[in-house]
Amino acid sequence: MLSPLENYFDQKDEPIKSCLQYLRSLLIGYADITEHWKYGMPFYYHKGKMFCYLWTHKKLHQPYIGFVDGNKIEHEDLLQEKRARMKILLVNHLQDIPKKKIESVLKQAFALRK
Repeated sequence: MLSPLENYFDQKDEPIKSCLQYLRSLLIGYADITEHWKYGMPFYYHKGKMFCYLWTHKKLHQPYIGFVDGNKIEHEDLLQEKRARMKILLVNHLQDIPKKKIESVLKQAFALRK
C-alpha cells in the first residue's frame, strides 16, 4: 500500500508526474529539507519549519513550487495571485526544467531562514 505522499506522485499523468518527481528529488536533495504529507499535499520543511510545497495549478495545469513566506522573495517569475503569504514558481512541464532559476529562488528562500 502506498503512503499518501507516494500515491500523490503516482496518480499524476505524464509529463506532469515526471516534472513533480524531479522537483521532489531536487528539494529533498538539500540537507535540511524533510518531506511531509500536510494539508493533503507534499510539504517540505526546512529545519523543522514549513518551507514550500508542490502542487499543480488548477487553471494553467502546470506544476509549481509554492513558497511559504514567498511574499518576502523578489523574483520576476514568482506569482502571488490572490495569496497573502505564498508565492508560486510555475514550471512548464513541456519544456526543460529551469534548474538554475529554481535554485536561485530556493537560495533566496533559504536566506530568509537565517
